[in-house]
Order: sequence, then structure tokens, then C-alpha cells
Amino acid sequence: MELFGIAATELGLFVGFGLLVGTLFGFFGMGGSFLVTPALLVMGYDSTTAVGSGLAFVFGTSVIAALRHRDHGQVDYKLGLMFIVGMTAGIEVGKEFVYLLKELGSADIVVSLSYIGLLTTVGLFMLRDAREEDADGADDEESALARKLQSVRIPPMVSIKGGAEVSLWLTLAIAVFIGVLSGFLGVGGGFLLMPAMMYGLGVPAAVAVGTDVFQITASGAFGAFTYAESGAVDLSIVLPLLAGSAMGARVGAAATTLVDEDEITEYFAAMLLAGGAAVASKNLGNAYGIELLNRLSMALIFGSALLVSGAVVWASIESLREDETTTPATAD
Repeated sequence: MELFGIAATELGLFVGFGLLVGTLFGFFGMGGSFLVTPALLVMGYDSTTAVGSGLAFVFGTSVIAALRHRDHGQVDYKLGLMFIVGMTAGIEVGKEFVYLLKELGSADIVVSLSYIGLLTTVGLFMLRDAREEDADGADDEESALARKLQSVRIPPMVSIKGGAEVSLWLTLAIAVFIGVLSGFLGVGGGFLLMPAMMYGLGVPAAVAVGTDVFQITASGAFGAFTYAESGAVDLSIVLPLLAGSAMGARVGAAATTLVDEDEITEYFAAMLLAGGAAVASKNLGNAYGIELLNRLSMALIFGSALLVSGAVVWASIESLREDETTTPATAD
């Protein structure tokens, strides 16, 4: 049996995966394409289809979550607009680079290797940060990098939520750089932009999540449109993913009011590392004809998403239970 041009089992897989990724997106403000695109690569889709469909998925999911974060007052619109302008320009550059590599016949391997390096780097950085916070027993609101970048006084200076001031031109430069990576790798930029705002600009975590989701709505739409013009967006992939993520995004956004993000930062970092390992395993499996490595890559992608989204839901349930047990005592 087929629906949307794909087998029923694959359809169910996409819907379920969309549910998991939507939960992560609503909670972390990261579009999930950093999982969707490598998952499609692992499943055997070509690089342009994986990138284009990943960006289309990001756009659809971001609209749902952006409305929820707006209601919670977690969006810095001024900062979001700066990132939208810079990332839109960068995405076009990244997309052209992908098609140039495709003409040269090296797009798949370059995109895959870039994913491995980027996911591993960001994952290790977040893991180190979480471990340092655990060791210190405190959360430093502004990193040394944030203080250094805030000291760059190239006018005009722009105030952001949280009280800090940043240079307009420095912010746009960061946005363009992330946009290039977004267009090249087919990511909404969320798993790069949120750490950039938190650790680079000193934006509070909740505001970074909401602002990230807001800009992803625009940059994801532009990226998806540019790839759709070239026929690189497969709706038989995107629509089932969106069906699952619609509910997941609402669950994840609601969880931000219940759970301290620091509680599961290490899980998220581990998921990034698993994503990089999955793409590496797939490439090695194809290169040496080892089917076991191909199966391992699938297990890493879907297993890590299940683990972290499950951690979000479980932490939310525990928080609600604690509230229920403390409320009667408070009443007495």
C-alpha cells in the first residue's frame, strides 16, 4: 500500500520521526533539519533532495512553534529581523555552492563530511559547556565570548532583550555566516544560531529559543522556496513529517515553561554527536559494503531523537508531579 507515493511503513516512519523532531524543535528552538537532512541521506536520498526537503520541513514546523513562543513573550523581534536579513543572503550563497558541487559530482560526500564535522563540533562544545556548569554549580549568564563580542563597539549599536548591546554589523556578519551553512547543509540554522545568540551575544536562553524560531520561519521559507524552484523539495517526505511535527511542536513549546533546559543539555549534545556518527557510519557502510554500518546509522538517528524527546516529556511529567505534591503543602 502506498500514500503520497511512498510505502505505508515509510509513511509511518516519517510521521513518527516528525513527532519526535517537532517535540525537540518546540523545546530547543532548533528546527530539526540537523536530524532530518542526515536521516534522509542515511535513507539513500540524494543530497539536493535531502537539503531542500529538510528546509521545507523547517519552515512548516517553525510556523507552529513561533506562535507558541510569541504567546510566552520569548521573541526579540529586532534581533530576529537582523538574523533574517543576514541569513537570507547567506542561504543563497550556500545553495549555489551545493549545486556547483553537484555539477562536479562531489555534493553528496562533501555535504556528508561537512555534517559530520559540524555536528561533532557543536555537540562537543555544548557537552563541554554543560559539564563545566555542573562542575561549577552555577550557570554563567554571559560567556567570555559574549563579553568579548559585546566589547566590539562598531556603530550602530543595538540593544537586545536582557540589557546587552551588540554591534549591528557584527550581528549581520554572524547571520550571513550561519546563512551560508544553512543553505549549504539544508538546516534552518537553529542548532547553530541558538548557541551563537547564547554564547556569542549573551542572549538569555528563553529569548534565544523564541527568537531563533521566529527567524527560522523566514529563513526556512526562503531556503525552501529556492530549492523548490529547482524541484529539490519532495512533498511525499515533507508532508508526513509535518503531520507528526504539528503535535510535537506544541508539546515541546509547552515544556519550556515546565523544564529547565540545562537539565537535558547533555542529552541534546549527545544527540548532535549521534547525528554526526550516523552520517559517518552510513558513508563507511556504503564505501565498504557493510550493511551492519548502514543499520547502525539508522539506529543512531532515530534512537537519539527518541531518547532526547522522551527526556523532554519525562522531565515535564516529573515537574508537574512535583507541583502537585507541593501545592497541598503550600495550601496548609
